[in-house]
Amino acid sequence: MTEAVPEIHSYRELLDGHMPPWVMRIVKNAGASINRFSMIGADERILLGVSGGKDSLALALALSVRRKWLPIDYTLDAVLINWKEHPVPEHNIGLLREYFEALQIRFRVIEEYMHPESFNGDFNCYLCSRNRRRILFTIADEEGYSKIALGHHLDDLVETSMINLYFRGHFETMNPVQDFFDGKLKIIRPLIQVHENALSRLASAYSLPVIKPVCPYDQTNIRSQLKPIVAQLARMDRYAREHVFKAHGLER
Repeated sequence: MTEAVPEIHSYRELLDGHMPPWVMRIVKNAGASINRFSMIGADERILLGVSGGKDSLALALALSVRRKWLPIDYTLDAVLINWKEHPVPEHNIGLLREYFEALQIRFRVIEEYMHPESFNGDFNCYLCSRNRRRILFTIADEEGYSKIALGHHLDDLVETSMINLYFRGHFETMNPVQDFFDGKLKIIRPLIQVHENALSRLASAYSLPVIKPVCPYDQTNIRSQLKPIVAQLARMDRYAREHVFKAHGLER
């Protein structure tokens, strides 16, 4: 028997209000986290860190849709850090510009070096993440953004918990809201209660203009090796991820 080919839609259908219940759940889960952890207030300036992957694009969509429903307004701008060593093809940049224009989110591309001289030739996942965060912090400070929104989801939280527990000896994870510089700047994670597979389904079903950022450790880092373990735990208990969330005192 031939398997049915999944129907592919345009993300513009969602923006026109044609939103199936499973997509609505993603948006509402993001809203629940925003409300539960007081992530976004009226008239705040939010900088959305965009990698071009499914997570940040799904976050942009959820925030754009949700903003139309709210009685308050806030500024939401997006920035893509384009590594000079591995630049994103111009065609893909064009698709991203169209996407964010449709979302009514200002979008820009910042050219930076993935391997700055300060690394002294070293490079790993931690240094890459720190470099990206440093750039976002600099933009936020210079341009007056109070918060940086990132597309981390529930699976990221679980994987981070496992990395810290099994490889560093302490039970900590990424928080829904994380303060920096004595609270002057905050990182917020509105998708922190959303499963990764829901975001993958959204990106595929609605043709989000996903690009795959170049990462030399994409298939070999610890996080990628933990993903099938998390999936196996979820097959044993469908709420395994939620239990880890709750264990950190982050109940729904």
